[in-house]
Amino acid sequence: MDYRALLLEGNVQPFLWKARYGIERESQRVTEAGQLVATDHPKALGNRTYHPYIQTDFAETQVELITPVCQSIPELFRYLAAIHDVCYRSLEDKEMLWPLSMPPRLPQKEEEIRLAKLEKFEDVLYRRYLAKTYGRRKQMMSGIHFNFEFGDELLQRMFAQQTEEKDYQQFKTDVYLKVTRNYLSYRWFITYLFGASPLSEPNFFVGAAGPKEPVRSLRNSSFGYKNHDDVQVRYDTLPHYLEDLQQMVEDGKLSEEKEFYSSVRLRGGKKVSDLEQVGIHYIELRNLDLNPFAPYGISEEQVAFLHLYLLFLLVKEEVTDEKAIKKGSLKNNVVSLEHPLQESAYQEEAKALFAELKTFIQTTRMDVSEELLEQVQQAIEDPTKTLAGRWYQQAKQQTQAKEATAIGKSYEQKAWEKPYQLAGFRSMELSTQILLFDAIQKGLSVNVLDEEDQFVQLSAQEHVEYVKNANMTSKDTYIAPLIMANKTVTKKVLAQAGFVVPSGGEYESEEQALAAFHEYSDHGFVVKPKTTNYGLGISIFKDTPAFADFREAVRIAFAEDTAILIEEFLPGTEYRFFVIDGQVKAILLRVPANVVGDGVHSIAELVAEKNNDPLRGTNHRAPLECIQLGDLEKLMLKEQGYTPTAVPEEGVTVYLRENSNVSTGGDSIDVTDEFPEDYKELAISAVAALGAVISGIDLIIPDKNQPASNPGAYGIIEANFNPAMHMHVFPYSGAGQRLTMDVLKLLFPERIKEIGQ
Repeated sequence: MDYRALLLEGNVQPFLWKARYGIERESQRVTEAGQLVATDHPKALGNRTYHPYIQTDFAETQVELITPVCQSIPELFRYLAAIHDVCYRSLEDKEMLWPLSMPPRLPQKEEEIRLAKLEKFEDVLYRRYLAKTYGRRKQMMSGIHFNFEFGDELLQRMFAQQTEEKDYQQFKTDVYLKVTRNYLSYRWFITYLFGASPLSEPNFFVGAAGPKEPVRSLRNSSFGYKNHDDVQVRYDTLPHYLEDLQQMVEDGKLSEEKEFYSSVRLRGGKKVSDLEQVGIHYIELRNLDLNPFAPYGISEEQVAFLHLYLLFLLVKEEVTDEKAIKKGSLKNNVVSLEHPLQESAYQEEAKALFAELKTFIQTTRMDVSEELLEQVQQAIEDPTKTLAGRWYQQAKQQTQAKEATAIGKSYEQKAWEKPYQLAGFRSMELSTQILLFDAIQKGLSVNVLDEEDQFVQLSAQEHVEYVKNANMTSKDTYIAPLIMANKTVTKKVLAQAGFVVPSGGEYESEEQALAAFHEYSDHGFVVKPKTTNYGLGISIFKDTPAFADFREAVRIAFAEDTAILIEEFLPGTEYRFFVIDGQVKAILLRVPANVVGDGVHSIAELVAEKNNDPLRGTNHRAPLECIQLGDLEKLMLKEQGYTPTAVPEEGVTVYLRENSNVSTGGDSIDVTDEFPEDYKELAISAVAALGAVISGIDLIIPDKNQPASNPGAYGIIEANFNPAMHMHVFPYSGAGQRLTMDVLKLLFPERIKEIGQ
């Protein structure tokens, strides 16, 4: 089959970069001192038996992080980043991931290496068998498994261009067999570039002779973890491959097919035997060392190069000699055991291979990063630029253990820099990020359907739920959010149900609103848009304002909506009650945006200083929002006799907003445990009257120590159909309430024990 000609077809070339990717990253859990942990698999991660993203490999200390199948390299690394964030922040205190393929110092006695404590007895037996057959020490090496599938559009178009093969499934199988044969013959090139295990730590070679260290890749050498030499299979056809594997099992050379540890695995169905019916769907590369310079063990540049390299191997002429793969293995072992700072015995061959690769790029007109090609060329010409060379030079600065510990700590610290965010999905609003974190942690499958619209799909086996904005779910009927979005309707529904709400009127033009000024001029009142959320466009006057200020408040409100409300001002303290499924899960006291004077700095300077708090951000990407100095804030300052340039006296609190929304710069204080039950029951009943399952309901309460049934004890000023949760999870002060977990419990009750906090 002339694959080169097929790739040169015009309708094929646009799809050369189309592929599906997956990463499985193994890593040892270690202490901050760089020693293997003594703890079990983190309880926070739920049941590892079903967890789609975080599992345990051979040993109890060895985690395996698994991405879903991704359609692009950026998507792959978004999930890889998110899963790493979840893993790091789920580990026990002062634990981290070891950044190297070679394990840290192992116990002197091999039996002290603890096998994974798995639920299925057959999995435990299999690990016992591996420990006996290969030894526990070799099993402690970790690496990257890279799953790669050519884009179906690419293969379909290639298939349509040729006339030799009539069956598409067989065509795909032949493509992957060709790539596999060439990869096994030339994998030494990848070992040269990306090998990164030059040194072992104490007690790895106890009782067995090791190589003269340093080398390029202990893990990929004959001293690494591999099958015995008498395990051999053919790759010329799929039937021969399956026949040989079966024969290896029948002869007792393998316990079962999955024990076959080639550098490339052929993948199709759930079991190896499924390949006979479904053909090869993708391949799994297993010879990649952990890259210590990449936070996730592999870089985007490496993945891009592997994609390019596999395309190149598809068109590269192969040696048809049956011994080509065996020669490739011998070459790979030579390269693996070379000194990381010395030229390879195959340097000239590497240069020729790279020149051939560049010709392939030019011929196919692929868009390949010049920087990536420059990095590869430099590594070929100078072995100190390879991963092994770079790491060995860094390890010599102190010791490998100290350098690895330091770099491991840096990755751990990065994961904890903003514990309220989820790496990979930081452009989404914060409550959704926290929900995704919890879902990944507890083993729910996550699929972001529309990032901009905050729309995600969560699933556990066959159970699927859709969530928008972190708490808009199928549990609420369509009408409930519509009721709460309309403040006039909300007030009427609550009033009819017997709840206290502020009196007032609705106005559809500025003229109507301004004409009603004298109806409210003898008491405090509130001007706000009819349907907006997050405290937008709200002005509060505790006392009668000047008409000019009233007119400005009306203008601001109409800038947010086509209709506005003017309501009586209810004196007291505002509290947000968060109700989920008939229970109050959190109560928050929100203090309006404010600064405290120091007698030196202006209000504008104090605002800027307070906004430097790392907990503050914008667009709901941090637990607290930055304080603004817009028209509403300036109006509020004017009511108090200030301007932004004024310097308040030391200790004087200056409020920049009357409304206490955290989304407008307010401070959040959790008071859940301080409230009497009658107010909680009141909030629950009000949400039920609105027909909602999830709602944030805002109450004005002058004195929470007075019974809720007393006249004037409360007033309900608003109900929210999509209440922000991040301010409850990460409050300015007080205990955090993990409301995102409560949403998951509501959606997946069959997993409530596993999902439990």
